[in-house]
Amino acid sequence: MLNFDEKRYVDIQTGAVQLAGPIREALKAELANGAENIFFMGAGGVNFLMQPAARMLQTKSTFPTFIEMSAEIVNTGHANLGPNSIAVFPSVSGTTKEAVAAIEFAKSKGARVLSLTAKADTPIGEMADINFANFVADDTSSENFYLQSLLIALAIMDLRGEIDDYDSVVAELQTLPELLVGVKSAFEPRAKSFAEEIKDEQNHIITGAGGVWYEAWYYGMCILEEMQWIWTRPVHASDFFHGTLELIEKDTSVVLLKGEDEGRSLSDRVERFAPTVTSKLRVFDSKDFELPGISDRVRALISPVVLAAAFERLSAHLEVVRDHPLTTRRYYKKGDF
Repeated sequence: MLNFDEKRYVDIQTGAVQLAGPIREALKAELANGAENIFFMGAGGVNFLMQPAARMLQTKSTFPTFIEMSAEIVNTGHANLGPNSIAVFPSVSGTTKEAVAAIEFAKSKGARVLSLTAKADTPIGEMADINFANFVADDTSSENFYLQSLLIALAIMDLRGEIDDYDSVVAELQTLPELLVGVKSAFEPRAKSFAEEIKDEQNHIITGAGGVWYEAWYYGMCILEEMQWIWTRPVHASDFFHGTLELIEKDTSVVLLKGEDEGRSLSDRVERFAPTVTSKLRVFDSKDFELPGISDRVRALISPVVLAAAFERLSAHLEVVRDHPLTTRRYYKKGDF
């Protein structure tokens, strides 16, 4: 595979799933000490990667769960953020200034801070009350943070008696790193051909529902826009029919991500409509990938992880065929703004 180090990848994702035990033990202590709610408060794209798990807590658990933007909450405050709150901050660099400011704000309110970083010896790692460090870089971070946040959500639900299959789900997740290599390998030919197909296209609508909506949002904003300077319109599949559909013409690119949870029917609706107008509906379905030993229950939980693993292969080919390295920036982290 193009620019891919299998051992490095497996080691990183193995590091993520092996945090299951430590994460559960840490949260057990927090709940025993009176934690009453949890905030996911990252800055930028990494906060999107928390949201499938956060949304699972919001819909499957009675534990109050909030999703906030670091840069906003320091200005607005939040009536539910206080001494009985857990505030979760993911960061690859461990230095994101908006997250640093939000950690200071959360701690000023008495919240307990849990950070997920690539290195412990960073400001975000060291400011946290609890830090879980697992080395990652941009090309491996999506799966890492999806998995770590999922482990947080599963642990909370298990500790509260809201699920009865925690051990079996975690056992399946332990097998995932090697399986994700298979996902990448299977997707490699399509990644190469699709990169060639869209290398000169400058406008896309990218959509999805359920857990994979956050991958669509993330990939559109953080990869196609930030790393490739391609105009992209991320829109939730349910909102697609409340405005965005009026933009569809015969050559409009619609990129549809489909997962395996309850949101799938919303994606099906887009898949039925779009081809009646455009010849450029591109569908990417987590169901197309073989994951031996993974149950339907867990497949639904990890659909964003699977598509993130696949789409990294698209990113690798896009930077080559477009002669635009993924690390190239015009403005990000190049000015004080």
